[in-house]
Amino acid sequence: MQTRLQAITRQRSIRMMALMPVVIASALVIAGCGDKSKHEGKASQAAARVNGEEITVHQINQLLERQQGLKPEQAEAASRQALEGLIDQQLAVAKAEDQKLDRDPQIVALLDATRRSILARAYVEKAAAAGAGTPSSDEVRKYFDSKPALFAQRKVYALQEFTVPAAGDVAKDLMAKLKATKTANEFAEVLKASGVKFTANQSTQAAESLPLGIIEPLSKVGDGEALYITAKDGFKALLVVASKSQPVTFDQAKPAIEQYLTVERRREFAQKELKSLRAAAKIEYIGKFAEKAASGAAAAASEASPVAAPAASEAASGGLDANALSKGLSGLK
Repeated sequence: MQTRLQAITRQRSIRMMALMPVVIASALVIAGCGDKSKHEGKASQAAARVNGEEITVHQINQLLERQQGLKPEQAEAASRQALEGLIDQQLAVAKAEDQKLDRDPQIVALLDATRRSILARAYVEKAAAAGAGTPSSDEVRKYFDSKPALFAQRKVYALQEFTVPAAGDVAKDLMAKLKATKTANEFAEVLKASGVKFTANQSTQAAESLPLGIIEPLSKVGDGEALYITAKDGFKALLVVASKSQPVTFDQAKPAIEQYLTVERRREFAQKELKSLRAAAKIEYIGKFAEKAASGAAAAASEASPVAAPAASEAASGGLDANALSKGLSGLK
C-alpha cells in the first residue's frame, strides 16, 4: 500500500513540477532566454510538439534533476510523466499568451521578481560552490567523533511525547512527580490525575531523525525515563519506552557528514559574500526607511533575504538515512 501511494504521489509531483515553472519560464522569455532567434540552426532533441511548439529532452532532464533519490529503473516512467506535465504546461502557457496575460502589469511584476530571484540565487550558489571548498578528512572525522550519540553510539528509540501546557510552579511540581514514576502507564496516570490537559504522540525514531539539540541529552536517558524540554507556555516530556543500540560506522556516515559540512561551508560563504557586497555598495535608505539608521540592517536583511543560502541535496550514506540525518543536523527549531 505504501509503495502504491508513493508511486501515485511521485507521479502527481512530477506533473505539478512541470506546471509550476510556467511563470519562471515566462520570466526567462522576458529576459531573452526564450528568444527563438538565438536557437535557430541549433540541433534540438524534440520529445513532443504541441501545436507546433517543441518540448525537448533537455526540458525533461531539467525536471528529472530535481527528483532527488530517483532510481535508474524509475527514470523511464518518470520521463514520460515529466513529458505529460510539460505538455500541460505548454497548453496553459499558450492560453495565457492568447489572453495577453504576459502583458498584465501584475504578471509582469511577478515575472520580473521571479527573474531577479533566480539570478540572485544562481550567483550566490555559484560563488559559494566555487569559493567554499570541501571539508578535509580530518574535519569529517572530527565531526563524527564529536557526535557519538548520532553515530558510534546511535540508538533507535520507541518514544511517547507528551505536550503539557503547564508552567511555573505547576510545571515543577508535575515534573517532580513524573520523574518518580517507573513505567509508561504510571507516567500517563500522573498526567491524567493532574487535571492538566495534555496531548500525547507515540513514535519510533532513530537518533538522526531527531532535532540535533536533543540527541545527546536523550542518549543519556534510560528506558522508562523522560527528557524534559521546557518553554514559557509549558513543557514537553519525551518518555523513552524502549531503546536499541544501532551504531553507524565512520564509513557509513562519511558521505552524509561531508554533504552536511559542505552545505554549511557554502551557507557561511554566501553570508560573507553578501556582507562583502553590502560593504562595497552605496546603499541609501529613503523615506520612512531612512528614519532610523539601520545598524542592524545587514542582520535583518540576512534573516529575511530573498537570496537563500545554498541548500543541501540528497546524499547517499550507506546504512544511514541521509534525509533523516539532514533533518537531525538541522538543529532544534
